[in-house]
Amino acid sequence: MKTKLLTLLLALASLSLITFAQVSSSQIDAIFAPLKSASAPGVAVLVVRNGKTVFRHGYGVTDLRTLHAIDAKTNFRLASFTKQFTAACIMLLVRDGKLRYDEPLTDIFPEFPAYGRSITVRNLLNHTSGLRDYGELYMKQFPDTPPEKVPQILDAGVLKLLEQQADGEFAPGSKWEYSNSGYAVLAMVVEKASGMGFGEFLHRRIFAPLRMKNTLAYENGKNTVPYRAYGHTKEGGRWTETDQSPTSAVLGDGGIYSSLDDLAKWDRALREHTLLSEAEMRPALTAVQPTGGPALMDSKPVGYGFGWFLDPYKGHERMSHNGGTRGFRTTIQRFPEDKLSVIVLANRLDADPDALALQVADLYLGSTK
Repeated sequence: MKTKLLTLLLALASLSLITFAQVSSSQIDAIFAPLKSASAPGVAVLVVRNGKTVFRHGYGVTDLRTLHAIDAKTNFRLASFTKQFTAACIMLLVRDGKLRYDEPLTDIFPEFPAYGRSITVRNLLNHTSGLRDYGELYMKQFPDTPPEKVPQILDAGVLKLLEQQADGEFAPGSKWEYSNSGYAVLAMVVEKASGMGFGEFLHRRIFAPLRMKNTLAYENGKNTVPYRAYGHTKEGGRWTETDQSPTSAVLGDGGIYSSLDDLAKWDRALREHTLLSEAEMRPALTAVQPTGGPALMDSKPVGYGFGWFLDPYKGHERMSHNGGTRGFRTTIQRFPEDKLSVIVLANRLDADPDALALQVADLYLGSTK
């Protein structure tokens, strides 16, 4: 009986290996072949399967001045991919006992207007705060001014701008609306609760422990981005460097730079619960249920936790997040049950990392279910 059981287990293991071997590097490479170039911006691609990196490659160049090839060390601006790190900071502070998810905004910032009394940390994390969009509020102060002439706003400036408002757009918790404002405020919550700068907290509590040596929240004049990729946009058939915008200095909603090498370490930490236990991560992976009806994005139902979209893909459990800003587009697509992660980082605005990553995922998911 034991011999038959052992034979069955070996056969199943062999079948698993055969299924895994069906996806080759050349199949993945073919998806990104149109982006191969020695003179144009491109993408970096990471695929992690069963805890092992099975594909890691760069396409195109970091910038048009040096023409350095993109590789696993190249640092891209993550844009809204950043939000999962901001959420992790808050979760660590909750574990430390320095914050509560249901703590009102006015308890943290007593000077915040009365409408902040019903906005909790949880509302900020899951996009149900109702805070007004800081980008729109800020740009209204510079009518008829070209974006490149508008000074950059910081997280502290976002908080101050929101403190000048009399109310939010809707009652907190009643509706879901994606909010960069909420995550900029969360960066300031981290600073107030921890007593250190947001970038410093990220480094001490996340990047350093995970040995993400080249990942940082970029602050012009305070630090530099090693192996930096610059953002680009194609205009009139020619590439133009479009790397910064008036909101690029806001850290909490999108200011982190990272690389494939470092994000592989982040993915491992999520998989192995290195920083936060499975129980501590559970709130981040629980989709919000607004009181006024289902969460909608572009009129379609959406699931969102703390810094993660939680919508399944073709019947497969998924946690994901895209990022997009001037000259950059990024995505992380994680399929925990399938032990598959795909990360695509682009320094060209015409790339679609989300679609490309899902093409890669289809190679694996199609062979497993």
